Amino acid sequence: MKPKVHDASARQHSGEPYFDLGPNGGRKDRLRNRELGELESCEIAGLVDRSTQELRRAWRTLHHTGPPLGLSRDLIIRGLADKLQQRAGGGPSRALQRRLQILAGEFEKGARSFEPRIVLKTGATLVRQWRGRTHTVLVGEDGFEYDGQHYRSLTVIAEQITGAHWSGPRFFGVSKRARAS
Repeated sequence: MKPKVHDASARQHSGEPYFDLGPNGGRKDRLRNRELGELESCEIAGLVDRSTQELRRAWRTLHHTGPPLGLSRDLIIRGLADKLQQRAGGGPSRALQRRLQILAGEFEKGARSFEPRIVLKTGATLVRQWRGRTHTVLVGEDGFEYDGQHYRSLTVIAEQITGAHWSGPRFFGVSKRARAS
């Protein structure tokens, strides 16, 4: 079944079709369960049958802005399907949203690799013995606490402990490379 495309009374003068987002008309309120099934089977499956112009209108309705310049038809469809699924079943968790923001920031800074790191939970404690002394680091929401001071990077803490440049995650045994060995 195709998504419903109608001439809205407000748009009848132009004959411009609009994307029917169900009874809530694109508002952020949650749809009822019965309507969710219809949304998934009807609107998401029918996106591929829509014209590019209709897809761009639907994007504007859902995202409150036009699609990014140069975005291919396939990516517009995927973006619309994702947004519709988020509205129907809830979006990503806050932790995932934070992780995606970090990755996007690294991309904008021109980072060379995007190898996913191990994400440490707030409140976790990292313990490392170094030259007969035990070093304890508390993982915070916006960094790390070591020896009564706040740090944004494990690497800075590892350098302070050893006096030499070390990868902080590797020093504390939380990197993939350290776990593999």
